[in-house]
Amino acid sequence: MASFIDEAQLHVKAGDGGAGAVAFWREAHVSRGGPDGGDGGNGGDVYLEASTNVVSLLGFRDHPHRRADSGTHGSGAKRFGRSGKHAVVYVPEGTVVHTLDGAVLADLAVTGDRLLAAQGGRGGRGNARFLTNRLRAPGFAEQGEVGEERWLNLELKLLADVALVGFPNVGKSTLISRISAAKPKVADYPFTTLEPHLGVVRVGGRSDNGAEYTVADIPGLIEGASEGKGLGFQFLRHIERARVLVILIDLHAHSERPPKEQLGVLLEELRRYRPELLDRPRIVVGSRLDLATDPRSGPLSYNGELEISAVTGAGLDELTHRLAQMVVRMRTERPSRSTAPVLHRPVAEGFVIARSDNGFVVTGRDAIRAVALSDLTDVDALAHVHRRLKRLGVDRALAKAGARPGDAVTIGNLSFTYEREE
Repeated sequence: MASFIDEAQLHVKAGDGGAGAVAFWREAHVSRGGPDGGDGGNGGDVYLEASTNVVSLLGFRDHPHRRADSGTHGSGAKRFGRSGKHAVVYVPEGTVVHTLDGAVLADLAVTGDRLLAAQGGRGGRGNARFLTNRLRAPGFAEQGEVGEERWLNLELKLLADVALVGFPNVGKSTLISRISAAKPKVADYPFTTLEPHLGVVRVGGRSDNGAEYTVADIPGLIEGASEGKGLGFQFLRHIERARVLVILIDLHAHSERPPKEQLGVLLEELRRYRPELLDRPRIVVGSRLDLATDPRSGPLSYNGELEISAVTGAGLDELTHRLAQMVVRMRTERPSRSTAPVLHRPVAEGFVIARSDNGFVVTGRDAIRAVALSDLTDVDALAHVHRRLKRLGVDRALAKAGARPGDAVTIGNLSFTYEREE
């Protein structure tokens, strides 16, 4: 049976750009055909997209690598290379994407939300692109860029209208199995539920516009869960997105804690984890009424609003109707974000200069692309590189960084000695 996985790592590799071609027009009775090398194709991008067709991150546990196609090389007669096909990686709604150092890249909360996880390399320009009045027969072309490559952390936070919160073995799984079609494992021992379950509850019929909402069965909390004890953070995060909280209190005659103490501990754990959770609409419900010492004990002493038994069905209709009213109200006050795709793009890079043991190293997409030519032994190619670097302002930036004549400078695969222009 497939497991529910809510944390995973993903390695994405965008496609490399194809190289531009160095070619010249060849035709009978034409002794000096001009350059006609075509451009290389662009590498494919890797996108992450939220989808309702995926419910877990299980697919990334044993197969974490995803990559897009690379572009093909250009050729003569100004034939361009074919661009690589993009790769779309589908993830569950509610997936938060982090870098390895913990920075949040995107929150793919709604179907259609999309993140550009790795950008494909641009194809290199063929030698036909470098034809000028001064340079009539360029013997060089651009190499294709290498596509982005990185590891990402994926974290799933369930999207549910209602979250069931309570100690282990308080009856959450039995409750969700009675009010929805979900069939979680049910047994009379702590931590029966080791993974969240989602159920859909419908109140009323289609003819009377009945309400429909989702309920999440969150594995039981224990004291200290906000500090990582027990199942701790692993499941507390699934409560964050719920519109309404149901705090289930165990009314069993032999419960380890009295109802009032249970409520205090559960609210304190929520406060420690996310203080704003205490501002979320909630209903306190006494569970397992059939096992209580005296079901007809009068007013609830633990500030409860309702008492139920998932076994006998007592109070379930009232509970589902009250939850429907709360969910409908919260949907009106705090509607979900639009399902229109949201595209996140990395900020374009210029260049960065850093000192090294051997001189200076220039990094950044624009600078590396400026020196990515097929033949740097060609005098015309080196002249072109110098002009591009000067237009980018690399010369001025090196001087400002303290570079002196004779210092070594490395940009991509090119290393040279810095000389200040007079």
